[in-house]
Amino acid sequence: MMDMLPELLPAIMATIIAITLHEAAHGYAALWLGDPTAKLMGRLSLNPIRHVDPVGTLLVPGFLLVSQLLATGQVDVMFGWAKPVPVDIRNLRDPRSGMMWVAAAGPAMNFGLAFIAALLVHAVGLADSFLSAESMTLVYRFLGLSILANLVLGLFNLFPVPPLDGGRIMVGLLPYRAAMAYARLERYGLFLVIGILFLLPMAIPAFQPMEAFIRHIVRPAFAFVLRAAGLGTL
Repeated sequence: MMDMLPELLPAIMATIIAITLHEAAHGYAALWLGDPTAKLMGRLSLNPIRHVDPVGTLLVPGFLLVSQLLATGQVDVMFGWAKPVPVDIRNLRDPRSGMMWVAAAGPAMNFGLAFIAALLVHAVGLADSFLSAESMTLVYRFLGLSILANLVLGLFNLFPVPPLDGGRIMVGLLPYRAAMAYARLERYGLFLVIGILFLLPMAIPAFQPMEAFIRHIVRPAFAFVLRAAGLGTL
């Protein structure tokens, strides 16, 4: 187990930071747009414990972590979610557009964090004379996983399925009647997502939506972030 720590710690830290700041961004956006609910309930915290969801923060990332380490000996993908930040749409100055911007704040935070992590690679390179080779490897691993974790979380949440952020953005964009009908899907959305991503692939091994998501969406986005940060294709 101790031999796995160089893989475990960067993956866990990158995922916790991505999830925590994603949820905090929702809360701060809601506060800025008129709703203090998250602040009053203590959810504007950067303390990860306040955002822990037993399934999304512990079970799913834990399963991905253990399964990858057992299968390949390394962690390449981490994914999870936190307990949703409470938002009272009635307090927003413009409920429909306000909820759309609150939803968009989470993925926007993740994309910003991915870019910052890429930029920090330059700073680490300048500090190579002060760090050991092992430390450099660990820091580079953490930054790479930070880019990956934030892109996976941000891009996945943009899928237009309530209660994902993309679903709530879609509700804000649709005409009123269509938006209300679409919003009613939220009570079933999480079951739909879990069924498609985890249960259906068990029944149909050839159907691997997460693999396609990583290959066709996350990898190109990862390469784009590297280029935007002046890193080329590492």
